[in-house]
Formats: sequence, structure tokens, C-alpha cells
Amino acid sequence: MPTSANSPEQTGHSPARSRPRSGRAPSQGPATAKAPARRAAAASPTLPDSTRADLDAAIAAVQTGTRSWSLLTLEQRARLFERVRAAVVTCAEEWATAAAHAKGLDESNPLFGEEWLAGPYAVLEAIDGYISTLRALATGVSPLASATLDAAPGGRVRAHVFPAESMDRLLLSGFTGEVWLEPGVTRDEAIATAGLGQLHPTDPATVGLVLGAGNITAIPVLDVFYELLAANRLSVLKVNPTQDTLVPIFERALAPLIEPGFLRIVRGGGDVGAYLTGHKAFSHVHITGAATTFDAIVWGTGAEATRRKKAGDPKLTTPITAELGGVSPIIVVPGRWTKADLAYQASHIATMRLHNSGHNCIAGQVVIVSRDWPQRDAFLTALRAAYASAPQRPVWYPNSAGKLDAASADYPDAQWSADHTRALVELGTDDDAQALETTEYFAPVLGVVELPGNGQEFLDAAVAHANDKLAGTLGANVLIDPDTEHALGDGFERAIAELRYGGIAINAWTGIVFATPVLSWGAYPGGTLAEVTSGIGVVHNTLLLSRVERSIMRGPFRPFPRSLGRRTRFSVLPKPPWFVDARTGTAVSEGLTRWDMHHSIPGLIATLTRAMRS
Repeated sequence: MPTSANSPEQTGHSPARSRPRSGRAPSQGPATAKAPARRAAAASPTLPDSTRADLDAAIAAVQTGTRSWSLLTLEQRARLFERVRAAVVTCAEEWATAAAHAKGLDESNPLFGEEWLAGPYAVLEAIDGYISTLRALATGVSPLASATLDAAPGGRVRAHVFPAESMDRLLLSGFTGEVWLEPGVTRDEAIATAGLGQLHPTDPATVGLVLGAGNITAIPVLDVFYELLAANRLSVLKVNPTQDTLVPIFERALAPLIEPGFLRIVRGGGDVGAYLTGHKAFSHVHITGAATTFDAIVWGTGAEATRRKKAGDPKLTTPITAELGGVSPIIVVPGRWTKADLAYQASHIATMRLHNSGHNCIAGQVVIVSRDWPQRDAFLTALRAAYASAPQRPVWYPNSAGKLDAASADYPDAQWSADHTRALVELGTDDDAQALETTEYFAPVLGVVELPGNGQEFLDAAVAHANDKLAGTLGANVLIDPDTEHALGDGFERAIAELRYGGIAINAWTGIVFATPVLSWGAYPGGTLAEVTSGIGVVHNTLLLSRVERSIMRGPFRPFPRSLGRRTRFSVLPKPPWFVDARTGTAVSEGLTRWDMHHSIPGLIATLTRAMRS
């Protein structure tokens, strides 16, 4: 998702490269270099001996833990995660508060609640999903047993996995989630392979390195869980320096994994990252960060990288997976929208860009709209108002000022708001969109590009434009009113199948795909060591499904009470709590997390009451 200060070269989120135009990886396993053996860690001239000794001790502790992990039964692993759950509950409030303060938000800021959902809420959702999967496997039942499987376009099997429980239908009312498997995977294969590493729990465990993200606090924790359960791989987690203040909280929340040697958490900058990625002890590396950081790890920097790439001789000889971000489209399919629809979806788009001050790998960046839509002007007026009036907050991520300066230089006619901390770039037919479409600004920069057409013609053109012009393959958003979707019929589903993105949100935001860990998270298949685009492999995926291609979240186009309309997905939510202008967003976000923590009915009633006033 964000930049990682984990490589030999400390970088910001760099311009993402364009996607491969054709072809796909045969699976989403780790990419493996061709060199015959891993090298020993090279002693960094800037790394003190004491630091190297501490890092080696952390690695040795996890190596020792591999023996204990392989002896645990599936039921014992489920009980271990119950202990992790209890520890997270005790730390949740401190976790959310510390994360908010680190980003310059105090308790009076209306966006304080973001850190509940982006931290302990997502982690608790994942823990509950993994416990359910472990218990199913322990009784000889496939994790997919309770899911509905059907056919998706292109010969794909689709698993309807969300809502997973009856309460999901209330708390995320109107939202449904699907995991699509790669073409060629059969229904029987999907069921038989669900469980990944936990199908063979007694296989020898290995040790991997997780280079954590710096923007969303759930990311490194969720990555560690997935490594452990999908691959029986114990982790040394190096946190990004932006999360150093969270480390004591992580250590308490994850103490049940740390105590037996299943996990160690270390800190440090690029020198520590360089030492660890070169260490011979690791069988695998996973990074969440920028493509420049990935390349520095795999190929080196400067002339060395050029030489190695040309020779096909990567510096890193260890298999690696990665999640690296990109430029996310928001495709606005023209239809007949009411004034309330225009205002609501404008607020929705502002949220996609401004959540976490735009420091998200799946922050919507390019709005694709029809220049022939009769309501185009009304839509853009609503978007300008929603974007400019959203609550102000610090632009806190390192190097963000430079990204905003770059946007100002790229587009001197951009509209600036919030004390010149957010830009709206509206491009005409003859304007150059290259910088907007190939630079992941990782800051509050939102652009609008126009294409001709209406209906299926526009949708197909917008999908092709997103696939071919925008950098990256991580997440795409599509907004479409129910009457237009009904009119397009199978053509709409075919267009969605053509979108080459690992996460797709229809009348939702891909950030909710990330925060719903029963869904997979990662780039569309096709990334390689030489052309990594948005990454290699997936994480999350609490059902532990094999050969995942993408996940799709579908939401309601209209909120309550307008969700009572014809063909509209029903929702009880007047406005989801993650919207940046939700008046009760903080209270509802905290309340949803506390429901996950304690399952208190009075607390749930109070939360739903607040949600109705959002």
C-alpha cells in the first residue's frame, strides 16, 4: 500500500510503471529469482555490530519457533488465535488512539474513527475468519463448504464469501463480496485446495521476512497472519519507521505469537532492510511498499540495477511477493441520477481520495466520466463541492509535500483547496493526462478525464482506458445506478471481467475490499520480477483459497431511506461510517470495532442509533 523504508534506498511512493499489456502469471505464488543459491547477509558499513546481533537473535528465535509450530494441531492453532484475539481486544483502544495521534489527529477530529476501522477492526475480522477456517479444517470440512459457488464470465469459478455471518448483513448492510478464481480452476479443485498451508499442518515450517507498510496499521499484522497460515511461514516483521510508536502495542497484541517464537518485530530504516533482505536465513520475503523499493531490493540501484536487469541476474535470490499500489480508476457510468445521487456519489469519490489524507495505495486517483453524459456538469459541480468541503486534516506521510509540488508543476491549472493541501485536476480533450495516469501521487490529488459515449460503449471504453493507460493493477472502482446496470445486463458483468485489477468495488470503494479480510488483497496476476506493476501474490483471504485472481465488493448505490427504491440494493445505513463527511463516523467506527471485541447487544444498538444520524 505505501512506501516502505526497507530497502537500501529510502524512497517515497514513486511513479508506478505501466501494466503488462498481455499475458498472465500461471499462479500467484512468489516470484523466484534464477540464481542458484541465496547469499549470506552482507555486513552494512552503516549498521552497528550491536544492531546486527539483535537482528540475528530475532531471526534465531523464529528459527527455533518453527519446530513448535509444526507440532501444533489445527485445533491448537485455532486456540492460539483466540489468545491473539483476546490480546488485540485489550490493546484496541490504545492502538487506534496511538495511530490517530501519529497522523496528527486528536479526539476532536471527525476523521479520528478511521484508525479504528483501519487497525483493530480489520485485524479482528481476519482473526475470526482464520479461526473459523482452522476449525472447519480440523473437522475435515472445506472452508468453502458454506459458500455459494457459481460461474463467472470467462470460465471462472466465483465464491460468494461475504456476508459470512448473519450480523454482516446488518453491520455492512447491502454489501456483498466475491472471490474469483483463475480461469480453468474447477469447482472441485477450489473446494479441495481451500486451506493452503493448513491442509498440511505438520509440514516443516520456514522463516520469512515481512517488510511492513507505513500508512495503515493493520497491514503488517494481516501480512504476518497470512504468511503463517497460508504457508506455515513464521515471520520476522520489520515495521516501517512511521509505525515505530505502534511497536509496543503490536508486541502486546501479538504476544501469543511472539512468546513461542512464531514472530519477532524489529525496527529500523533502509540499512536494516538491506541487511535483512540479504540474510541467508529467510526462505521468502514479502513487502508492502513502492515499486522503486521492490526494485532496489530485487535488482539493486543505479548502474548495478541496470546491469542486473539486462543480464536477468537479480540481486535477491529469495522468492518474493509484494503489494505495491498503483493509480486507481473511478469509472462513473452515465445514467439518470437524482440530485441526491449526485451529492452522495460525489462524497463517495471524495472519500476514495481523502481517506487517510490520500496516503493509500488504493486511493481513487482518476475519475473517468463521459463527456456526453447530460448530467456531466452537474456531477462535476457536486464533486468540486464535496472534495473542497471535506474535513481538513494533516498531509502527514513522508515526502508528501514533494508529491503535491509535482502535481502543481504537472498541472498548473489544478483547483486547490484546504489551504492548498488538496488538488482537483480536470482535464479536457486536448490536455496531457500522462502524469496523472502514471504517477501514484500518494497524496490528495484527484483527477478527472473524459471519454465519449454512453451506456455499454462508454463502459467498454472506460475499462480499456483503465487497463491500458493507468499504471498498476491493484484496485478499480465502478459507480453505476441500478437502472443502468439492469439495462446493460450481461454486458456489465462482461465489462467487469475485462477489468484487470485484483480488487474491484462496484458502488463501493476498494478500501472496503482491503478491510474485509475474507476477500483477497493483491494485484491482478501478471506481475514479474522485471515488471512488477502492483505486485505479486495475494494476502488476507481468510478462507485460504488457492489460485485467486481477484475479489469484488458490491455495495448499494443509494443509502437509506433511498435504498428502498426499485432495483436498489437495500441498506439500513444512511451513510457508511468511513465516508469522510459522515457526521457520526468516529462513534460508529469505534462502535463497530467494539461489537467485534465484545459482542455487546446494548452497545450494538447504540452504534446503530448513531449510524442512523450519520
